[in-house]
Amino acid sequence: MEWRRSVSDTLNKRRAGILLHITSLPGNGKNGDLGRDARYFVDFLHNTGVSVWQTLPLGATHSDGSPYQCLSAHAGNPDLINIDSLTEAGWLARSDTCNECTGVGKFRKNCLVAKAFEGFLSRAETEQKKKFKCFCQEKAFWLDDYALFMALRDEFDRLGWNQWPESYKNREKKALKDARARLKYAIDCFKFEQYLFFQQWMALKDYANRRGVLLFGDIPLFVSYDSADVWANRNIFKLDGSGEMQVVAGVPPDYFSATGQRWGNPHYDWDYLQKTGFEWWLGRLKTQFEQFDMLRIDHFRGLEASWEIPAHEPTAQIGAWVKAPGRELLLAIKQEFQTLPLIAEDLGIITQDVEVLRDEFNLPGMKILQFAFDGSHDNPYLPINHVANSVVYTGTHDNDTTLGWTQKLRTEEKNFIYEYLGFPANDLHVALMQVALASVANLVIIPMQDILELGSEHRMNTPGTIEGNWQWRFQWQQLTPERASGLAHWVDLFNRRP
Repeated sequence: MEWRRSVSDTLNKRRAGILLHITSLPGNGKNGDLGRDARYFVDFLHNTGVSVWQTLPLGATHSDGSPYQCLSAHAGNPDLINIDSLTEAGWLARSDTCNECTGVGKFRKNCLVAKAFEGFLSRAETEQKKKFKCFCQEKAFWLDDYALFMALRDEFDRLGWNQWPESYKNREKKALKDARARLKYAIDCFKFEQYLFFQQWMALKDYANRRGVLLFGDIPLFVSYDSADVWANRNIFKLDGSGEMQVVAGVPPDYFSATGQRWGNPHYDWDYLQKTGFEWWLGRLKTQFEQFDMLRIDHFRGLEASWEIPAHEPTAQIGAWVKAPGRELLLAIKQEFQTLPLIAEDLGIITQDVEVLRDEFNLPGMKILQFAFDGSHDNPYLPINHVANSVVYTGTHDNDTTLGWTQKLRTEEKNFIYEYLGFPANDLHVALMQVALASVANLVIIPMQDILELGSEHRMNTPGTIEGNWQWRFQWQQLTPERASGLAHWVDLFNRRP
């Protein structure tokens, strides 16, 4: 059976999009947030005819800042909360300051949110408190465990849950009951933090949608081991009796790494998930579909088979492909949500079985121009091999910027691309953006670094490294009127203004 009507109309029109994570927005804080600069960016997209804003996952991160290793599959990143709006709401005084302290007791990293919670409790109107209560009830299926997890994590000096005292590690009823009573204020504060995040995000989504801009999210296939999800749902993961991982996720040696990538995430117990009707996955997607108009499934090929690495192996070179019930999961998603506004991240080692799964559900795949010019005519990323039901990128957050990439090419490689493109007058990195926009693919996504024509020092992530990633930000002065008008011209020239 083919779901030819499963993809919403948003993916059946020619559109242009920009890839920019929220943390990369300008602003006064240590990272971009959901305040006025996010709305200014929506205005820029609207004015240039760009109708899709793709971000990275929005989850609460660990200390490394990676949005692909989060503390929860549901919770938003508190670093994205805009503080000015809390002052405007009357819950925070302008004289309140934050010196990166630990907040209320040991429980708050962001002391300003904690201070705003105090102000909310004492000064919020009845209707506002009612909305907070309703939020907590509606999200209780994940929020209760998450808030308790975070409060305990702070109490135990942010150790991973597998290093907590046995009674908490194993979720013994009496221990958890005592913790809920002892840590009630901290738990409520974490819930308030999520209330603020979702309130601000949904307001931004409404603003973007009213301006004709769709929000495009990213859902990692796997979740972090040190997360509320694994702590509260050990049955759905391949763990031993003591809660330790037996195998971890990753990919074998590929374009990005000669030793493969050992991500270290736990693998799913797909048999258990299937017996429960994929309830956990459906709940996860419910949260994501509320936040986004469309979603990219990161590592889509893991829904057909995933690379299982013995937990004791230091690299991803030794492992095995293990089948997954991806078809059954997608059928369950289709039945639950009636539509599949999903894009398959079908990069890496892609077999015919992966392509069959993608095509059965009519999911657009990804075409990366930086992977296109290896000289083979059957390269799926080569522009002549693009199809309408796909998403073309110059590069992704894991690639070098296109300018940086072209600067590292050998002379003969550059000559080949120039000849293929018909010897364009523009610089190669600019010509590749034009090629992407000219593609037959319905959707093209260009990283903001490429729009600004920035070099390698501005890349977002270098796979296989842990230092210096996820920190890039742009400044408004880089986005000159000439760049904006040039982008708008391209969008119109290639018929991508819906």
